[in-house]
Amino acid sequence: MKDAALRACFADPAHFYYNPVVSCRPDKRFLDSIKLLILDVDGVLTDGGLPYSADGNATKEFFVQDGGAMRLWQRMGGTIAFLSGRQSPAVEARAKDLGISLVMQGIADKLAACDELCRKSGVTEAQTCIMGDDLIDLPPMKRCGYAIAPANALPVVKRAAHYVTRRAGGEGAVAEAIERLLRRNGSWSAALRQSGVHG
Repeated sequence: MKDAALRACFADPAHFYYNPVVSCRPDKRFLDSIKLLILDVDGVLTDGGLPYSADGNATKEFFVQDGGAMRLWQRMGGTIAFLSGRQSPAVEARAKDLGISLVMQGIADKLAACDELCRKSGVTEAQTCIMGDDLIDLPPMKRCGYAIAPANALPVVKRAAHYVTRRAGGEGAVAEAIERLLRRNGSWSAALRQSGVHG
């Protein structure tokens, strides 16, 4: 079922995520070295809203195309980690659904957390891409190999990014970012073929 859904997601070129825009920082790196993609949650995987249920628990809504793209990134040999300043059972559930084992929540120092995620993944900072939207994301974004910000990110975060997506968090920004990475490292066509899309 998941494979069929993934093929359907890429079957129509209108569903492709990539939208080239001018980067805020010089974008001269050859991205075939990126192995680890670290994603903030609120404002990146979600739209940043924090709705609460009647029992006081925060709920989160994720975007289906982001999930399809994350599976594609993993299928092409990449690793994904979720890194959030807040705690939420919904994040653990989403990670489990996508087969993502690297999840760190309730983190105040994201720079130290990113160092730990790199160590666990066996990669260097230069092999890491971080996507964030808020001030807490700036330290690791400035140190990593490649930094991406969604359209809804704070202006100062956008200025720190190598690439700013056209799409906002929770609306396909992660899918767009992954397509960019795969296009830039030359594996996008192979990724489509592996998903059953030809041409």
